[in-house]
This record gives sequence, C-alpha cells and structure tokens, in this order.
Amino acid sequence: MDQPPPPACRHSPPCPRAEDSSRGEAQIVSAHPEQGWNLLCNGVLMFDDDAAMLLPDGQVIASPRRVVLDGAA
Repeated sequence: MDQPPPPACRHSPPCPRAEDSSRGEAQIVSAHPEQGWNLLCNGVLMFDDDAAMLLPDGQVIASPRRVVLDGAA
C-alpha cells in the first residue's frame, strides 16, 4: 500500500525534498529527543545518535559519520 506524500512545505525558503542530498537541512516538525529522533518537514526521520535517516519510501541513509575501529584489544 502506497503512503501519501508528505504535506507541502510552507517554509520560506522551502525545505529540501526527501530525494535531495540536502534532505537533512529540512525544518523539524516533530521533535522526540527523549527517543532520539526527529521528523523533518520532508517526511524524513533523522536519528540523533548518528544522523542516520529513514526516508518516506523506507530507504535507509547511513550516517555520514565515519566510524574508525581500533584493532587493539
């Protein structure tokens, strides 16, 4: 079942679309810091701990942060 698109942005300037590479710059419309995520105007869920994103179509965008693992025990 297809979900309806997110409501049209009423911000000025308009928020980037979920498909745009700048999607994370959209305005927060619902903040949930106690749960570690925010809903952006473009329908993207952004997670606080690593900035990973869940797009409205279900696609996952991994964190832009690089994790460096140290082989030392």
